[in-house]
Amino acid sequence: MMNAIAKEVMRDAPNKGLLASVSVARFKGDADDFSGTVGEVEVADPRMRCRNLDVFYNDKHAIMDVSLDIGKNEVVAMIGPSGCGKSTFLRCLNRMNDTIDICRVSGQIQLDGQEIYDRRLDVVPLRARVGMVFQKPNPFPKSIYDNIAYGPRIHGLAANRQELDEVVETSLRKAGLWNEVKDRLDQPGTSLSGGQQQRLCIARTIAVSPDVILMDEPCSALDPIATAKIEELIDELRKNYTIAIVTHSMQQAARVSQRTAYFHLGRLIEVGPTDDIFTRPRHKLTEDYISGRFG
Repeated sequence: MMNAIAKEVMRDAPNKGLLASVSVARFKGDADDFSGTVGEVEVADPRMRCRNLDVFYNDKHAIMDVSLDIGKNEVVAMIGPSGCGKSTFLRCLNRMNDTIDICRVSGQIQLDGQEIYDRRLDVVPLRARVGMVFQKPNPFPKSIYDNIAYGPRIHGLAANRQELDEVVETSLRKAGLWNEVKDRLDQPGTSLSGGQQQRLCIARTIAVSPDVILMDEPCSALDPIATAKIEELIDELRKNYTIAIVTHSMQQAARVSQRTAYFHLGRLIEVGPTDDIFTRPRHKLTEDYISGRFG
């Protein structure tokens, strides 16, 4: 499983980080005047706590001194221009950047009070607790059933076939896919439509009982109808999971999130309640991006 995920990360992560100097270079002067994140980075009941995070791709400083809490049972949306560091930050939350040789991470990230960059920490169970849904659906070349059953099998979450059947059905139901696929579980996951494949990937993530679900532009390759289903699903999943989502759609961020974080040139410029960010932004860079002056 990790080979497939590693390829997904390697395909676009370094390039996204290196694009910052191109996509928003003309706004560098404003970023150089940065004096600290506007808004409250802390929450009362954090599931994940990030402090003073810096990320480098070789000599490229992709993330600069970012601190941010992600609260339990909330959706945090990360927005900003292409190459601003939001996807790089997201991948730090389950150490997916470890798969990139040129990437170096410093700072602190805690999951329920445990430091995830502790060298003694096993990243395999970490990535079960903090699951990832990628930009493009990436079902395994297996049956629908085996796509969901793969994680529970390797993590020993089901003692027998009956328990495994229950995990598969429960995960597909939570992903809103069960009624569409229950009569063809033996068919390849790749035989589903794009929107169904993305919900299959979400079900695959849910199957290992994560605490946090990371979503990197999960609707960018989907049509409006499939996007609406994913957004409805995100709202439903928030009852049981903490969700961090990267999106280029400000409308989507406004619809699905409770808090929004705006990134610019590797810095976290502003964070706050989603309604405030979109109606009363406090930083000029945030206001310029929200109003469409750049991005």
